[in-house]
Amino acid sequence: MRRFFRTSFGSALLGGAVVAVLGGIVVAAGLLDTGHNTTTTITAPLSSAPVASKESNDTNTVNQIYRHDGEGVAFIESTLEPEEASNPLNPFGEGETQGGGVATGSGILIDNEGHVVTNNHVIEGASKVEVKLGSSETEHRAEVVGTDPATDIALLKVDVSPGEEDSLPLGDSSKVQVGDPVVAIGNPFGLDRTVTAGIVSALQRQIQAPDGFSISHVIQTDAAINPGNSGGPLIDSTGEVIGINSQIQTGGSGDGNVGIGFAIPINTAREVIEQIEKHGKVEHAFIGISGGSVTPALAKALKLPVEKGVLVNEVVKGSPADKAGIVGGDIITEVDGKPINSMEDVINAVNGAQPGDKMELTILRGDNETKHVTVTLGVRPKSAE
Repeated sequence: MRRFFRTSFGSALLGGAVVAVLGGIVVAAGLLDTGHNTTTTITAPLSSAPVASKESNDTNTVNQIYRHDGEGVAFIESTLEPEEASNPLNPFGEGETQGGGVATGSGILIDNEGHVVTNNHVIEGASKVEVKLGSSETEHRAEVVGTDPATDIALLKVDVSPGEEDSLPLGDSSKVQVGDPVVAIGNPFGLDRTVTAGIVSALQRQIQAPDGFSISHVIQTDAAINPGNSGGPLIDSTGEVIGINSQIQTGGSGDGNVGIGFAIPINTAREVIEQIEKHGKVEHAFIGISGGSVTPALAKALKLPVEKGVLVNEVVKGSPADKAGIVGGDIITEVDGKPINSMEDVINAVNGAQPGDKMELTILRGDNETKHVTVTLGVRPKSAE
């Protein structure tokens, strides 16, 4: 958990793993100050307004989706062992023995063989992971099949009991549109089998993974997501999983939901799961630069020759970019012949490639000198630091 505390997430919090530690509540990327000794939960009637499918005349109410998919949502408990910290000045208490505890999150049963997908941050550092499926009170000891911190995905395996094989169908996140109705099911603050509803608020967002790199093509939703929802499903109107709820943005007003949540696309998770099952690990492409988007204002201030592109700030020594001859101050204007408008474009291009792929960059250097550089992408390191 200390690694999360060291990483700057801005106002974005990992939406999952509520951790009871030393009498308090800890979220994966920060602390929740309860301020009181008691917690009051206020319930209200759930709207049963129809949720229309955009591909057929069928409609599903939130209640129908919940009854159909709820049994495939997992309640995950991760036992965290105490560990010795090293920095006595750290505001989170490092320098003292950190108490363990139990982190709770959510998961998705994806097949009848007992494979459960969740967020990596829900189970990271756990000495024991236990899973309960749907309304069952049976606790299953889970095996961690594999993890990928770069996409915040983990794959678990449990021995399902007869009657617990209610796996959820996985959809196609590439077909999601802004405004589509969605339902989230999970265990916010340990309140198991909680359902919330909303819409897809935006697409193609980027969020920061626990290892410091960016996750692309993220789905933004206003369905209420809170700590403990992490790893649970974001479901479309047909009852198919289109995303894995992972983070929330609080706007600095607290640690709860303010209508901005983020889900990792199920297509991304599907690719990660496939690599874990085939190879036991996941490899991502790496170019080795840091930089910023060129804007008209920046171009004017720095007297740059273009108003769009990416200004390279730093090149990692020995990285693919370094080997290709890219230097700080270069401006990337095209990748594989496609214009680059922002740093997000470069990140998406690299995230969509594989280690060993070649990438053609068009760069401007010095007094409008145009160069074409071929970069052979490498394997991403374990951390962006």
